[in-house]
Amino acid sequence: MAEAPQGPAAAGGADLQTFLIRAQYIKDFSFENPQAPEIYTKPSDEPRVDVNVDVAARPLAQENNYEVTLQINARADSGESTLFISELTYGGIFTVSGVPKDQVQPILLVEAPRQLFPFARAIVANATRDCGFPPLIIQPLDFLKLYTEKAAAPKN
Repeated sequence: MAEAPQGPAAAGGADLQTFLIRAQYIKDFSFENPQAPEIYTKPSDEPRVDVNVDVAARPLAQENNYEVTLQINARADSGESTLFISELTYGGIFTVSGVPKDQVQPILLVEAPRQLFPFARAIVANATRDCGFPPLIIQPLDFLKLYTEKAAAPKN
């Protein structure tokens, strides 16, 4: 037996809370292998890999729809040589409705990137592997921590 809706929505009041993924896509992707082919013929030191992640959101023309982008930049260096540079902007279109306005931004900058991250992570891992390097497996990120740190940072 199905349960009947309860609360304001059941009484014909407020909208149901909605968080939908409408689309996901690669918005921009670049992979540079500047030392090829020499990098594959000589041994190198253990690489130093730096990964930077940023999240942005913007409203779209259709009400309650937003584009969220996850920017992942990775660079691997060994000594004085750059092994690779990977830059990915992975986007998604999300519908958020029926939530208080003060909760929309945290949903877009915390929950939406949580949905996008596994796909963006796979793209980076596959690209590094397909370019002759061990796959770069980016560890799961705490998007709530990123959001709170960014919100607490002084505005310029």
